[in-house]
Order: sequence, then C-alpha cells, then structure tokens
Amino acid sequence: AQASKLVNSTAEAIQGFKGGEKVLVGGFGLCGIPENLIAELQKNPHIKDLTVVSNNAGVDDFGLGLLLKTKQIKRMISSYVGENAEFERQYLHGELEVELIPQGTLAERVRAGGAGIPAFFTATAVGTQVQTGGIPIKYSATAGKGKQPIIVSNPREVRTFGGKDYIMEEAITGDFSLVKAWKADALGNLVFKNTACNFNAPMAKAGRITIAEVEEIVPIGTLKPDEIHVQGAYVDRVVKGERYEKRIERLTVNDGKGLNVPGKRGANLSDEGTQRRERIVRRAAREFKDGMYANLGIGMPMLASNYIPEGMTVHLQSENGILGMGPFPKPGGQDADLINAGK
Repeated sequence: AQASKLVNSTAEAIQGFKGGEKVLVGGFGLCGIPENLIAELQKNPHIKDLTVVSNNAGVDDFGLGLLLKTKQIKRMISSYVGENAEFERQYLHGELEVELIPQGTLAERVRAGGAGIPAFFTATAVGTQVQTGGIPIKYSATAGKGKQPIIVSNPREVRTFGGKDYIMEEAITGDFSLVKAWKADALGNLVFKNTACNFNAPMAKAGRITIAEVEEIVPIGTLKPDEIHVQGAYVDRVVKGERYEKRIERLTVNDGKGLNVPGKRGANLSDEGTQRRERIVRRAAREFKDGMYANLGIGMPMLASNYIPEGMTVHLQSENGILGMGPFPKPGGQDADLINAGK
C-alpha cells in the first residue's frame, strides 16, 4: 500500500508549530498564497515569534497581513513591502524585524536551499549597501519612527570572476514551507496554475516540513509525470483548502472606455506628480529596442509598455514569471491565478 500524505484539516496540517519557527510561504502579492493555512495560524496566537520568508506580506486584512496584525511575526525576509501599511508601520516603529532582499536574489537563495547549495555569488547589488552592510533590519522602539537602527545587515563577501565583482549570498531554508497548489495527489505531487506557481515551487523544496494546501485532490496516477511541478518527495502534508477568496490585489480591466494610466485614453494627467511620472516612463521607454525581452516590475515599469513605438516588437515579461504579456482583460475575464506584477 502507498502511504498517503493527505490530512483532514488545516488544524491537523500545522501540527508541530510551537512558535519561533522559520516559515517559507509561497505566493506573489495575493496570487497563489496558502490562505487557509495562514488563517489557521492566525487562530493559534500562541504560534508567534515567527521568521517568515515570503516575497511580500500580503495586505493589511488578508494573507500574511493577518499574522502581522496579531503580532505573530517577529521577522520578515522579503523583497517588497507592497501595499501593506501595517508592515511599514511596525518596521519603522521597531516592532518588526525586516530583511529586504532583491527579488531575484531571494528566489535564488530559496532555490539554492532546496537544492542543497549553501551559497552562491551574484552580480546583483554589487556596489550598493547590500554589499557594504548596514541596512536597518530593526529600529529602536523608543528613539522615534525610523530614527535609530539597533540591528543592521552584515556586509557580503566579494569575489572577482572574469574581471567582474560578485557578492556571496547564503541559501535560505526553513523549518516549514507553506505553499498553495491547484492539484495534488495523495503522494504529494503538486501542479500549480498559471502565475500562482510564482514562489511556491522553490519554497516547497526548501522547507524541512512542506505543507501544501490545494484546490483539488486527484487520484494517484492521474497526473502525468511531465505536468508535475513539484514532486511528492518534497511534500510532507497535503490538505484541501476549505474555501478560497482568491482576492486580486489591484484589479485593472479594459471596459472599452480606456485605462486610467499614463499613455491610455481616460488617463488623468492634470496633477504634477502624474505628469512627472509620465515623463520618467516616456524616457525609460526610449530604451526599448526591436526584438528585446523586457522584464517589467510593479509601478512605472509596467506603464512603460504603453510607449512602445508602432512597428517595434518587444517581448514583455512580468517579474512574477509571466512571459508574453497581453492586454488587460475585459470585465469578467479576470483570473486570480493569472496576474502581472501590477496585480
């Protein structure tokens, strides 16, 4: 008989949490987050002092923002503060430790952890304060908002390869990994849907105990070998999520009346700040060349695509891993599992 990794509830799935653990959490923005497992942790306030590794920390009232609100997270290791005002407030007031890491470096540090590689060298952040150290991780809670760092980042080792400097980054592993998948079987094989894959795949491989919440349980043998994104060898527990809100953090649709962004009909360009942003975006777009592949992050980079000249082909990639972005969806055509970096 084959041993099943299925558990009956999220309460059973998080058994073993006592507090103080290092937890790797999949998702990008609110896409692909293990929302049922996060909610279960919130129900257990004694599980606190957590170090959480995730691209960002959700929003104030959803995702990891729920655990910030209940003060169950001691340290966030992330690449982006995002739309979470409570995240920012706790950090600047000395209530939360925060390590901010370039997004690609974060992904590779987690991937390396899952592959058993203890460290690697990268050109990213050479010559910045990431290299020299001293970035505030925790501020004094009594000295005033963002006034006095009491924990700062360490400098990175620098090596030269081929005449170019690189800094060393250490792998990231965790006590637990919490991930969200579309389908799974009882052996723990996982399939993700569209951009909900994001950080889930590397996070699943870098935890000592990996817990996957899924939308659908399928019979063993149903999943074809070449469609499995994470093999069951990496997964310890599988639970079917009780319900999914699958909130879209920042929904933009094309209703035929124009998009309210610079360069599109209906945009409000009257205020000075918007005009300044448009000038920056227009200038950045001049760097596009025919046939180029461009990775667009959230904010102004996403808007630069509006200024690609007629007749020029630029292959657009969103930083959450989608290559070949198309137009915004029509109302009703949006999919919470298919987002770009702008959410």
